[in-house]
Amino acid sequence: MNPIERNQIIRLLKQEVIPAIGCTEPVAVALCAAKAAELLGETPQQVSVRLSENVLKNAMGVGIPGTDGMIGLPIAVALGIVAGKSEYQLEVLKDCTPPDVERGKQLLQKECIEIRQKKDTTETLYIEVECKGETNRSTAIISREHTHFSYLAFNGTVLKDASSSEQKDEKTEGVELSLPKIYAFAMDTPLSEIDFILESAAVNRAAAEMSFKGNYGHGLGKIFKASSKDLSEFPDDLRCMLAFSCAACDARMAGAMIPVMSNSGSGNQGIAATLPVLIYAERNHKPEEALIRALILSHLTVIYVKQYLGRLSALCGCVVATTGASCGLVHLMGGNYEQVCFAVKNMIANLTGMFCDGAKPSCSMKLSSGVYSAMLSAQLAIKHVCVTSAEGIVQEDVDDCIKGMSLIGQEGMREANKIILDIMTHKDCLPSPEHYQQ
Repeated sequence: MNPIERNQIIRLLKQEVIPAIGCTEPVAVALCAAKAAELLGETPQQVSVRLSENVLKNAMGVGIPGTDGMIGLPIAVALGIVAGKSEYQLEVLKDCTPPDVERGKQLLQKECIEIRQKKDTTETLYIEVECKGETNRSTAIISREHTHFSYLAFNGTVLKDASSSEQKDEKTEGVELSLPKIYAFAMDTPLSEIDFILESAAVNRAAAEMSFKGNYGHGLGKIFKASSKDLSEFPDDLRCMLAFSCAACDARMAGAMIPVMSNSGSGNQGIAATLPVLIYAERNHKPEEALIRALILSHLTVIYVKQYLGRLSALCGCVVATTGASCGLVHLMGGNYEQVCFAVKNMIANLTGMFCDGAKPSCSMKLSSGVYSAMLSAQLAIKHVCVTSAEGIVQEDVDDCIKGMSLIGQEGMREANKIILDIMTHKDCLPSPEHYQQ
């Protein structure tokens, strides 16, 4: 691999593996609201929020950081306006205090925030916030990526207008990933150029450790961590991998003010790509070099899959990301490139079709399924057991397998995605659900 391409991939990793606090969809909505409020320059009297169906789905039932258990979009928007700082990007609410939460609640009581689905957009990730004050009006739009402002306006003057086809960071543009290229990069790049990935392991491990000390969501991580005879059917390595992965997810989905290192705009994907690999390496006393290369292999595989699947889709991101973890586990188990391919095929054969019904505390249950399958797929791959191209959607070429899975998630499950959202928006347990689809 030539040095230019290697540097592009390193920049891509640094661009996609970044810190985030809270679920990235409501946090991105808070980010957009913060930017619109900053542009407005005064207290908004009216706030209009328009969201694509996938953003709406992912942001309705998840805890918001700093709110002590409040869920959903209205408080996320309110806090973005009263306390958000757009320069923090996916950590936009990290300075939020209890008095800020009270101010946010007071804003909600004014009933000035309207949230609805944006019906006329082809973007799966689209957030539009318009703020009106006594004298001013501002608009901010995020599209395509969670921190990408594609449109900004103040009092009718357009400050930025970038079409959805706008190029990404020119330093990473043109990077065409494939599994052979990812594997070669992970195995051959000098350690000094990729050891930064250890930060993702440290940050996400710290999130799990903090979660063990509290009571978050369904507490699945703490259940797996407990030394209980009821869990004796789980091998210790797997139980620890499940405990740490689910604990970090438990806290995140409950709205804990705990940062995690995300992947491709999702904290849960970052957790899934990192913690199973880290915990397996620690428990089996693997050298640091093996861990670094396994983490790079895992994170890059997730980035690659998400390039085809998109930031948001009908497929559960947790289990998609554990495909990367399975690749990392194969490397830690002493496997080669062929066995990495086996692991990917085994994962695609097993978990494709697990749908995403939004971010919520029970995401840790889906993550546990992904981690279990990642371990199983890796162990089978090491034994040269692989689902063949004669079976189901699996194809001979591993890159074609990834493209096929992505096609199912983006096109094949489009109608399922609409039905899921329709079910979610007609329940009684969420804040003013009838407003979302008017």
